[in-house]
Amino acid sequence: MFHYLITPGFWLSLFSVTLVQIALGADNLIVITIIATKLPRHQRVRAINLGLILAMVFRIILLALVSWILDAATAVFLRFDTTVFGWLRLQGGLSWKAIVLTAGGLFLIWKGVKELRLKSKGVEQEVPPASRLAQVVALIVGLNLLFSIDSILSVVGMTDHFIVMAGSVVISVALMIAFVTPLSRFLAANPDFEILGLFVLLFIGFVLFLEGGHVAGVVVNGSPVPYIPEWIVIFTLMLMFSVDLYQNWLERRREKAPIELRRRKK
Repeated sequence: MFHYLITPGFWLSLFSVTLVQIALGADNLIVITIIATKLPRHQRVRAINLGLILAMVFRIILLALVSWILDAATAVFLRFDTTVFGWLRLQGGLSWKAIVLTAGGLFLIWKGVKELRLKSKGVEQEVPPASRLAQVVALIVGLNLLFSIDSILSVVGMTDHFIVMAGSVVISVALMIAFVTPLSRFLAANPDFEILGLFVLLFIGFVLFLEGGHVAGVVVNGSPVPYIPEWIVIFTLMLMFSVDLYQNWLERRREKAPIELRRRKK
């Protein structure tokens, strides 16, 4: 374990997974700040910090539960060899791990497409009413747990190491607590970062779906379902975020650049 902690792959994986956690939590963070503004000024920071810390603890517990299920439920309980539509031959063996991965991948794809449709129509998430400190904290914890399903499945699709999963949750929550105001302003001013997070959902959903088929040993018309290695997933995500940040920097540079006027020649 210690040898893994000092490898460059561990830190790259931790960085990329944490970045995905922040991207997927963009909408949630903005809603949290809106909920907290309904409290008196001296209670807002306390409510946000307490809510995020409690949500972090529950999210790590859920991660541990999902990781345990994926490690323990590997036994094949059903073998199949069937033909669908008269031309599609499917072979493989079902296990609970394969079912969880495949169902999780389909859920992320469904969630990503649904959220992209809502964003394209300009539909924003409704903020539940709350006026007391306990109510606000409960709402923050509840929203974090409600929207943690996609982030948990995304983390599972990116890495098999629980220490990376838990570390990314702790770091992302710590960053949100330390920079909640500037982070919420940045995310509100850069909605493209949130859209990128939804495309990450689609990509990770596709990876999980393929991994579920690979774990089940599914063979489609003689071709086995491929497995996408962790380094390819991380490299693709880092490339996506790098291109988005570069485009964002380029657009702001163009906005600040003075307009050059050409003089008419006499």
